[in-house]
Amino acid sequence: SPLCTAEPPMPRPSLDAILFIGAGGFLGANARYLVGLWAAERFGTAFPWGTLIANATGGLLLAAFATWFTRQTDIEPNLRLFFAVGFCGAYTTFSTYALDTISLAQTGQWSASIANLLVNNAFCFIGVLAGLWIGARIG
Repeated sequence: SPLCTAEPPMPRPSLDAILFIGAGGFLGANARYLVGLWAAERFGTAFPWGTLIANATGGLLLAAFATWFTRQTDIEPNLRLFFAVGFCGAYTTFSTYALDTISLAQTGQWSASIANLLVNNAFCFIGVLAGLWIGARIG
């Protein structure tokens, strides 16, 4: 099953888990912001280099961590939440989407993998178009 997708029944999160996710999210969001500033300064703003760099490096980091995490038996579960859900979740959700899609393919769930790829792209673009339409009408 995908790394960052909760499966029913979903346990009630502990305060520790929430704090670890929040701390990771704080660092991931700030890292994303700094990558964007750095990329704009280094490469200009004609192309969204910051987004591309965050998505590519976020996918690399999440996949490397997920692979490493599955081989560790003594790792603190909150570390997974801190890095995978908190840091990578705030740094880029594209990394989770990419890992989920690849994980489905690796387990032979090709239809679900392709559907995830197509549906995520379609709904994200539809969401952006709807948001632009709504935003233009709310004064």
